[in-house]
Amino acid sequence: MIWELKETKKAAMLFDGWQETMIWSCLQGVMGKIYVNSLGNPVSAMAVLGDFVFLAGEPEREFIDHKKSETNGCGPDTAQRPGERGGFRIIVPRDEGWAKLIEECLGDRAKKTVRYAIKKEPDVFDRERLQRIVDRLPGGYELNMIDEELFKRCSEEEWSSSWVEQYKEYDTYRRYGLGVVMLKDGEAVSGASSYTGYIGGIEVQIDTREDYRRRGLALICGAKLILECLRRGWYPSWDAQNRWSVGLAEKLGYHFDHEYAAYVVADSTI
Repeated sequence: MIWELKETKKAAMLFDGWQETMIWSCLQGVMGKIYVNSLGNPVSAMAVLGDFVFLAGEPEREFIDHKKSETNGCGPDTAQRPGERGGFRIIVPRDEGWAKLIEECLGDRAKKTVRYAIKKEPDVFDRERLQRIVDRLPGGYELNMIDEELFKRCSEEEWSSSWVEQYKEYDTYRRYGLGVVMLKDGEAVSGASSYTGYIGGIEVQIDTREDYRRRGLALICGAKLILECLRRGWYPSWDAQNRWSVGLAEKLGYHFDHEYAAYVVADSTI
């Protein structure tokens, strides 16, 4: 059986060295959940947060090809997610053993993809350069930090909902999240926010409304968010879905680390 682990430190060694802040969020008990094959001495574990599932330890078929009745009602298909949005999961295997098991269990239902890890370098950012980017804000636009009103507005729009959807309410976002929204004529057109939060930082999520893309707005929002994180003593972690995201990160001062494999599957599949 698969069990939800409340004493998350028991699974910490299985994720040791994995530089992924969403795993840290789960282990810290800030958000997300940890599932294991044994509450006493787990050797296989799964961290579930938002659209992501991270598999670590010894590969175990039950974590992938499971039935709800076999998981004590605690599998990734039953994990609570504020704001069900995409209808998919991104499964990230720790090693090749897990990758082979995903392909064996799910076959064509799992679409293998490549993601891009960005180095975590707390002292890499040039604050003066970031401020110069923020100062490029075009006339007629304004930057606002996400307050309670903007939190609600972002959650109501599908394109911007990922900025806040992992936070059940604004009070949680205010404690563990941070974000900036660019407004044009009172409407949100671009923004950068915390997809997730952990003790000591956030995982950055940036998007621009389709009709306002290719104007450099995401770059300005990203620079502003990084500066606000630095003022708080938080680290703005970045993980890239595609090469465009890598390029944007590099313009802001980050450095590419390595590619890694992930699998995209429908929520109903796992």
